[in-house]
Amino acid sequence: MVPKVGDLVFVDTNILLTATDESRPNHNAARQLIAESGSRGLHLATSGQVLREYLVVATRPVDANGLGLDTRDAADNVTAFLRYIGLYEEPVAVANSLRRLGLTHQLRGKRFHDANIVATMSAHGIRFLVTENISDFACFTDVEIVNRQ
Repeated sequence: MVPKVGDLVFVDTNILLTATDESRPNHNAARQLIAESGSRGLHLATSGQVLREYLVVATRPVDANGLGLDTRDAADNVTAFLRYIGLYEEPVAVANSLRRLGLTHQLRGKRFHDANIVATMSAHGIRFLVTENISDFACFTDVEIVNRQ
């Protein structure tokens, strides 16, 4: 399904990283999604978790699978993203949903990061997700993956 005008679309960490890293193949598409979402009538959303994950990877050295940005540049990027993307909190309902998702899907380890995104989306009535890690969300029936194009 394709989101329609007025829909909320949750943005995963990898989209922000791709929008930052000019060497990634989908760099221009990620930047365009963020910059043009408003003119397309879409409302982008994200959470504190995604911003934390972005800052971790953006400031990690390149030889450790990071972007190697200094803290100021990474923080400035977050400020720029938030001009286009709404920040959604993680109320108690997210923790309750996260536990339910973990039990339902027998999640372990890093899979809880993805489940927390789904729980946050659910708490705010967001159905659409834009991500480059489609397979990470395949088990979650509450989420519809959106193509960036």
